[in-house]
Amino acid sequence: MHLQFTTGVETAATLDVEVNHFVIAGWVGRDRDAVLHHIRELEALGVPAPGAVPLFYRVATNQLSQQTQLEVVGNETSGEAEPFLFFTQGAYWVSLISDHTDRHLETFSVALSKQACIKPVADSAWRMSEVAEHWDALELTSWIKEQGEWVVYQQGTLASLLTPQDLLARYPDERKTSEGFAMSCGTLSAIGGIRPSSEFRMALHDPILGRTLEHHYRTGALPVVA
Repeated sequence: MHLQFTTGVETAATLDVEVNHFVIAGWVGRDRDAVLHHIRELEALGVPAPGAVPLFYRVATNQLSQQTQLEVVGNETSGEAEPFLFFTQGAYWVSLISDHTDRHLETFSVALSKQACIKPVADSAWRMSEVAEHWDALELTSWIKEQGEWVVYQQGTLASLLTPQDLLARYPDERKTSEGFAMSCGTLSAIGGIRPSSEFRMALHDPILGRTLEHHYRTGALPVVA
């Protein structure tokens, strides 16, 4: 899948990436007890427990999209803001992605629920080397629109998640240092619980360097036909 990013602070440049290996990292909280507690909560809702923690889900690269108007099947899908790591030109870069997921299908198979929905990606990126030393200070926020008003849906720093270095060390595939590799690096809990919304905004803010990655998209629901 071809993606294009704007990079740079003082002088903007364009980065063209052909993603050929895409993986979503799940269950990536640093507090293992909290992760296990969340697994038990989801099990009570019918979501199968993961076979390992963290767990890596392969997803087709053609599910990546930088469009702002998307279509989904049914009304039971929702977004999750996550850091997006990718490898190109001999280095890792950071952007922003939404792991948009079918919540009904998730009760049958987490892997299939992730495959079922397009994954919106921002159109700007930072060099990983520029943020690696203060990764924990990066602030991730998402909003959903409810009754015509934007509501904070997720909010917190990346200090509660495993670092990209930790995730890469645990991911066994050698392609993680190959051109076109990409990984979605985990998310924060939803404030007020997971729920659908047709409009989703997300931001990754760097308070040290004073800059922000942002993306906003809408979804239109296709009918569920039996």
